[in-house]
Amino acid sequence: MKRIAIIPARGGSKRIPRKNIKPFLGKPIIAYSIEAAIHSKLFDEVMVSTDDPEIAGIAGKYGAKIPFLRSEAASGDHATTADALLEVLAGYEKMGNHFEHACCIYPTAVFVTADKLKEAFALLVQKNYLSVFPVLPFSYPIWRSLKNEEGKLSMNYPEYLHARSQDLPVAYHDAGQFYFFKTDVLFREKTLFTSHSGGIIIDELEGQDIDNETDWQLAELKYQLLKNGTE
Repeated sequence: MKRIAIIPARGGSKRIPRKNIKPFLGKPIIAYSIEAAIHSKLFDEVMVSTDDPEIAGIAGKYGAKIPFLRSEAASGDHATTADALLEVLAGYEKMGNHFEHACCIYPTAVFVTADKLKEAFALLVQKNYLSVFPVLPFSYPIWRSLKNEEGKLSMNYPEYLHARSQDLPVAYHDAGQFYFFKTDVLFREKTLFTSHSGGIIIDELEGQDIDNETDWQLAELKYQLLKNGTE
């Protein structure tokens, strides 16, 4: 079974300019995803899908392959991650390379480790899932969430107004780090979240969305805390 790691990293980041190659604690942030994939030894190929020659150059220095640049159609603001992945897999098929499994790793997923990738792949195989990805528990029960309508607050789920937090079920959200999946499923369903997907649970210190400068600073703090805790 051949496996490929695909790191989608287009150049047109809006909220944080040049986000995918911005220095994160001393090296380009994309390097963390590349190194985790390589160190896992799970993949026959670790590649970066990008439309940007500078990103391609930096990714190559850290060991990733860039056999072709991403097309304009798969690089626009309305292009999805699935669009980019399908283009990559189709491109490899044209070169005679077929992969049974693939892992999409986001270029800002600094908390991804080789061990987490191995855990996800093992779960994918053992449970015969179609895809596996990391999830985080919401820090506050969503059943007690509020909506704000012109300053007036009301509950989204009023039936839980008097419920104790500890009695409510835990809800999870996608950590936005990576997706291990069967390639034939992506070609068929065009989505990474399927009717038979599995999750590995991480805690709040192991994940952070990076959409603005505050997120970036929080990610650096969390990363340093984790690193100091393992030294």
